[in-house]
Amino acid sequence: MKISPAWLQTFFASPLPDSNALSEALTFHVAEVEEITPDYLEVKVLPDRAAYMLSHRGVAHELSAILELPLKQDPLREEVPEFPSTDRVTVSVENPEMCSRYMAALVEGVQIGPSPAWLKEALESVGQRSINNVVDATNYVMLTIGQPLHAFDAKLLTNDAGTYAIGVRGARPEEKITTLTDEVYELPEGTLLITDAHVDLPIGIAGIKGGKAAAITNTTTDIIIESAHFDGRSVRTSAQALKLFTDASLRFQNRPSPALVAYAMRDVLACIQKIAGGELVGVTDLYAGAPEIVPVTVSLEKLNGILGAVFSDTEVRGVFDRLGFTYTEAEGVYTILPPFERSDVVIPENVAEEVGRILGYDRITGEELPGLPSLPSQTQFRGTEHIKDFLTERGFSEVSLQAFGTHGDIALANALQQDKPWLRASLVPNMKEALARAVAVAPRALGTEPIVKLFEAGTIFKHDGETLAVVLAVHAVDGKESESVLKEYAATIEQELLQTPGAARFSLEGSVVEFLVSPEQLIRLGEGYEPNKVKLGPYEPFSLYPFALRDIAVWTPAGTPPDLIEKLITDAAGSLLVRSDSFDTFEKDGRISYAFRLVFESPLKTLSDTELVPVMEAVTKALNDRDGFEVR
Repeated sequence: MKISPAWLQTFFASPLPDSNALSEALTFHVAEVEEITPDYLEVKVLPDRAAYMLSHRGVAHELSAILELPLKQDPLREEVPEFPSTDRVTVSVENPEMCSRYMAALVEGVQIGPSPAWLKEALESVGQRSINNVVDATNYVMLTIGQPLHAFDAKLLTNDAGTYAIGVRGARPEEKITTLTDEVYELPEGTLLITDAHVDLPIGIAGIKGGKAAAITNTTTDIIIESAHFDGRSVRTSAQALKLFTDASLRFQNRPSPALVAYAMRDVLACIQKIAGGELVGVTDLYAGAPEIVPVTVSLEKLNGILGAVFSDTEVRGVFDRLGFTYTEAEGVYTILPPFERSDVVIPENVAEEVGRILGYDRITGEELPGLPSLPSQTQFRGTEHIKDFLTERGFSEVSLQAFGTHGDIALANALQQDKPWLRASLVPNMKEALARAVAVAPRALGTEPIVKLFEAGTIFKHDGETLAVVLAVHAVDGKESESVLKEYAATIEQELLQTPGAARFSLEGSVVEFLVSPEQLIRLGEGYEPNKVKLGPYEPFSLYPFALRDIAVWTPAGTPPDLIEKLITDAAGSLLVRSDSFDTFEKDGRISYAFRLVFESPLKTLSDTELVPVMEAVTKALNDRDGFEVR
């Protein structure tokens, strides 16, 4: 929220410090200041304090407590007059839970015009545009004490025998409204609306924005002023659904006190009559009743225990006085009644936070945490890390997959995915999916033979309990079957690591193998093992730039080995060639054709045709120059 230092000064008799000092005071005690300009401070008010701090009065009250500067005036501690009632404006609320209080004031004979200089300057100092004296008055009061207001042109509403009727109800299916800015919104069913109840016409989206049907214009003379308390959740939901966020919706969604409604009506009536004239006919106040303010009880010992401090009774009482808390004390126990606007103070920990931040967290000395009596055993954890390091050293990449599956022993009561409503009883199905995805997006080999080597070490869930399982997946190339490669790794793991022959379980496709590891095996593997001591050997970093693919096919005499062709290609292509794979072979008329896919990549840049065409020409020439070879 933008806060004007000049506006803040109106609450104090003594001069305030400069903007930098104000920024430091707020940042270290209540809310971070994100920007300082000659006109305003951008204060980041978090939701826990937004109910009272999204206003100049709220920030001024905080500065008064922090700097120990008394307020010369506090609009929320001044008496609210008894407004004259009127039967010329009626108010009906469909659901009191959505609107616990609605005040409507009828003022006749106002003169719409430009706002006085002081009002324009105040609004413009915090980035608000001046519209006219009545609308500016409602915005000024909102920015002063935090209660949104709205004004309707009474003569644009239906007058039935001298009576106006305001209604508050939920939107009906496919209902629309045109707002003050001429935007048409189709309203989600249930969106809270303000209506001209005589004809059931929407004239505003409650707590968010007014409608064009009763907008204030230069010809307006009679107005109905709205000061109301709308349900914060309803306002937030509607604003998000409509993608219509306003200063009013921001304040309502943070639930200001319904008592604030009357204070705002007092101030806006005084401001309008001062700058626009008019006569107050009367006020209708539909109020379900003030919410009960529950006292908070806490001892000095508990406050200091929560904070880890040794604040004295005098210091704590001083904080309560500076914040305007009413309190009593008996035998070291305080009973605190926070002001009506402080709806955030409800438990002892809230009181402790107030004491700590006002007195300064820098006064709380740090202490080392006591040591644990005995550290839990890390043996099984080290055993799991031993398995992971063993596989990583052999070129496998670890993946972490979902704990859910299409089948299993234990069904989920509230599944996150309808296609996987079970806790996994095996790691194999999800690993098969991961392997397929990895093969599809990995045209470059990570080694000389296998193109993809994956593993996961995770828990499987069965009726008889949870068990650690390890699953390996391999996709191999260069004529070597995946299953045979996998069997080699499985045998190594069984013999060298688990020392349990026959522990592996193969999938049907032969591309995935799973081991079950008992707690006893984990303990054995973890004893004396130090994780993160992996020996990876030499490697080359991946290029940050995309690879390029080219295909080439060549006729050769019968009996020509593919290794010879691959060597000719590699020698001619140079350092940009990072991989070559034979993907097609056939014989015809005493000749044999080989087709190769070539992968080019540079560690320095993205390769272009200009750079690859000469390379492919050199490869073609090297093949054509060989007796009996012909590039197709």
